[in-house]
Amino acid sequence: MTWLKWGLAGLVGLGVLWAALSVYGGWRWQQRTAGLVSDLAAARSPLRVSRYDPAVLVDLPPPVQRFFKAALTPGQPLVTGVSLAHDGTFNMGEASDNWKVFASQQEVETSRPGFVWNGTIRMAPGVPVRVHDAYVAGEGVLLPAILGLFKLTEMRGRGAIAQGEAMRWLAEAAWYPTALLPGQGVTWSPIDDRSALATLTDGDVTISLTFRFGADDLIAGVRAEARGRTVVGAVVPTPWEGRWSDYQRQGGMLVPMTGEVAWVLPEGEKPYWRGRVTALSYRFAD
Repeated sequence: MTWLKWGLAGLVGLGVLWAALSVYGGWRWQQRTAGLVSDLAAARSPLRVSRYDPAVLVDLPPPVQRFFKAALTPGQPLVTGVSLAHDGTFNMGEASDNWKVFASQQEVETSRPGFVWNGTIRMAPGVPVRVHDAYVAGEGVLLPAILGLFKLTEMRGRGAIAQGEAMRWLAEAAWYPTALLPGQGVTWSPIDDRSALATLTDGDVTISLTFRFGADDLIAGVRAEARGRTVVGAVVPTPWEGRWSDYQRQGGMLVPMTGEVAWVLPEGEKPYWRGRVTALSYRFAD
């Protein structure tokens, strides 16, 4: 039975080592997250105006005007930043679906546009993959790591990765809708009575998304004809869509509490994120 005792001792030792790596990885990850959030705050710039005036809507496409009138309260302060928490499921599969539970925290700045998403995906009991997805000072960041220590990939910089992350910031502006107002860095072009094109320029990054508005005049979905999708370490331009629902009043604004995003592949849609907001806190202009 000596072999059995040694085997059990080895398993216990591996368990202790794994637990220690998990704790250390969590600590290291917190340091990385704090650094990104600090860089995000350092890039902040002041807003030109502090309150919403419906008079600024006069030259916007009709569906965009209706959206602001439905979502905002006249005279309310503009959003400067947001802290959010989410939970939901993330599809880790390529050839077939493989949905895993995630939880995340996110910090957003509206001027200069940027965000830091800090997520934890439970791949298996005791095996978390920690993920940074961010747009900070004109650079995109994508870093998933097992336990926060063992990197699965790492992408950071300008070009396609920055454009893709800027698209995410713009798509998620339904959570901070005053950032879509005239004079806040986004311009609008008409498409039809239920959709319009939003264009954001931030430094050398310029991106556009089609916004679709529902019968309630709120943002029902967004679409990019070519957003960077990571496939085997390469970034491949791919159509992408997001959908928002369950609007509730928060901070004087109507914002969505649930959403889904998907890649639009030749064989059909491939959803990969389904989540809901579990906590939401705004910072407003004085």
